Amino acid sequence: MSERMAELVLQLGFIFFAVRICGRLARGLGIPPVLGELLSGVIIGPYALGGLALPGFPRGFFPLEAGPLAVSAELYAFATVASIILLFASGLETDLGLFLRYSLAGGVIGIGGVAFSFVLGDLVGIALLHTSFMDPRCLFLGILSTATSVGITARILSDHKRMDSPEGVTILAAAVFDDVLGIIMLAVVLGIVAVITGGQTGLDAGGIQDASGALDASSVLGIAGKAFGIWLGFTILGLVFSKKIAAFLKFFKQTFDFSILALGLALILAGIFEKQGLAMIIGAYISGLSLSKTDIAAVIQERLRGLYEFFVPIFFAVMGMMVNVRDIFSFRVLSFGALYTAGAVLAKIAGCGGPALLMGFNLRGALRIGAGMVPRGEVALIIAGIGLASGILDNQLFAVIILMTLVTTLAAPPLLSLFLKNSGSGTKKPVKGDDSAAAVWEFHAAEIADMVLDTLLKDLKAEGFYVQMMNIDEGISQARKGDISLSITKKESAVTIETSQVDMPFIKTAVYEVILGLHDTIQKLKSSSDPRAMKQEISSLEGRTREDVLSLIDPGCILLDLKGNTKGEIITEMVDLLDRRGKLLNRDEALGDVLQREKTMSTGMEHGIALPHGKSEAVADMCVAVGIKKEGVDFESLDGEKSRLFIMVVSPKKISGPHIQFLAAIGAVLKDETLREQVINADFKEDAAFLLQHGHF
Repeated sequence: MSERMAELVLQLGFIFFAVRICGRLARGLGIPPVLGELLSGVIIGPYALGGLALPGFPRGFFPLEAGPLAVSAELYAFATVASIILLFASGLETDLGLFLRYSLAGGVIGIGGVAFSFVLGDLVGIALLHTSFMDPRCLFLGILSTATSVGITARILSDHKRMDSPEGVTILAAAVFDDVLGIIMLAVVLGIVAVITGGQTGLDAGGIQDASGALDASSVLGIAGKAFGIWLGFTILGLVFSKKIAAFLKFFKQTFDFSILALGLALILAGIFEKQGLAMIIGAYISGLSLSKTDIAAVIQERLRGLYEFFVPIFFAVMGMMVNVRDIFSFRVLSFGALYTAGAVLAKIAGCGGPALLMGFNLRGALRIGAGMVPRGEVALIIAGIGLASGILDNQLFAVIILMTLVTTLAAPPLLSLFLKNSGSGTKKPVKGDDSAAAVWEFHAAEIADMVLDTLLKDLKAEGFYVQMMNIDEGISQARKGDISLSITKKESAVTIETSQVDMPFIKTAVYEVILGLHDTIQKLKSSSDPRAMKQEISSLEGRTREDVLSLIDPGCILLDLKGNTKGEIITEMVDLLDRRGKLLNRDEALGDVLQREKTMSTGMEHGIALPHGKSEAVADMCVAVGIKKEGVDFESLDGEKSRLFIMVVSPKKISGPHIQFLAAIGAVLKDETLREQVINADFKEDAAFLLQHGHF
């Protein structure tokens, strides 16, 4: 046991690095990171690099296991938990109101997609295998063509910020119907196969042995009714009792506690579904959907984000590990796979897009829905594994299915992007009940916008709202309480809040109170502090010098003979130097940001030193320029002397860096009068840089 556990933890550690590296490469190429995660599993799996013998690992780092899974049961267990977390999170992200509004459309579109995909997939099998419609292999190819990956689709929609759009919610609803119908059809087909083969799983070259019994229609209907009943029953129960479930979870008070318990409910429901012959992931999705309209949904998403990032990439990597690379690159698999994949893409676009036109969507919306239904994933792979284990599918047909899964996953993002480029509505008529409104506040300074947003979020929490930072880097937040839902976005110096029309007076009042409070606070700040006196105090203090921070000084960004004669000319000349050295993304924006900081209060210090600086979106990394003008320039210094030594720092706004540490460190170095004079009178850039970095020769 200890040996297997040691092997497991080593494998997990290796997977983490592989999925992160491949995911980042995929993102850099403009394709979904999920595809990079899948391909990382293919590369390091037992059929590829993972099967190579290594010292201490005679069977390879990821040895090929017996049976259809190819990986160890322990590793597959992690992938199973990951799939539950993935679908639980997808359910939480779904707008329940829109889901219910479009459940009819989702059902019709899902049924259309399943019917069209099953028939076309079976017909492709008939054409290529030269057999009958009822050949179990053809039936399985039909089933596998029906599955839509809710997880992959949800991630793509989330990347495009279309999760809550009518098309996005319809896709998710239809995908759930797809999975349910696919599992029902799987159960039916397995029953048919059992009857045809007399309970045997092995098939001869012709595909079907002599039938030893008749089909039992009542059994088939019983299987279908049971599957539908379980799915529908738990969905209704979850939605009806969602607020009571949330109230029970909130009894545990701590957000981490009730978030973990919410996942516990998802695991329980997933296990119940699996025990009843349905896929675990459907139970997990229903759990998330049930809680999506409650006021704790956003908090659960935020608290489980770490688990999501830990587990979900493991799932896609393990799915990739089950791919036999040798089979995929055979001519028969490639040719069969190309036709089967083309049929699978066409089936979803036509089978789902067609009914969408009849359900209130226009051509634009229908194409978006069809493209969103294209990717196959976890359900297809699970069903394919069942087919392989039962002997219905051989290794080459399994490879065909894997190829189809990979290609449809790769094809979906560009297809969706193409159809989403036009931002027009996807419905024929305005959606009834859509009364959302947006309000924008422009504060002309990013710092003020940050203060307003931070204070607003604190006030909303005090009002009993659950607040979640959806994406800190992009300044996106969500706040929910009961039926009130707010989407808050900060971009540069503007804050935008979207909510329903009836809640707009509330949010405008909240923002008004925030601005009024900050205005009063700022007035008190002005009366209780003197920035010039503080600057004088800082200038007189002894500080810590740090060579690691001062190493940012580049001899190539030093000018020993500045030409400017005014503050503006000096700053412009130094910004131009950084621009010539390739340090700036936008020269004019960087110059404007440094000059704006200078307007707030001069950066002229004492003893002939000036430290112009600023935060700007025009730089990717912190950069430093040094300039010297022996005659000096009036920089409004504290002591009234002309400034002769200028050190400019420009740092990114959103990326943390040693901006303040650098200013403090360079100020400490320049306390030494002898050193200052040596730098100002240096004959070579390298000498000036060395003095500033080390404080001596």
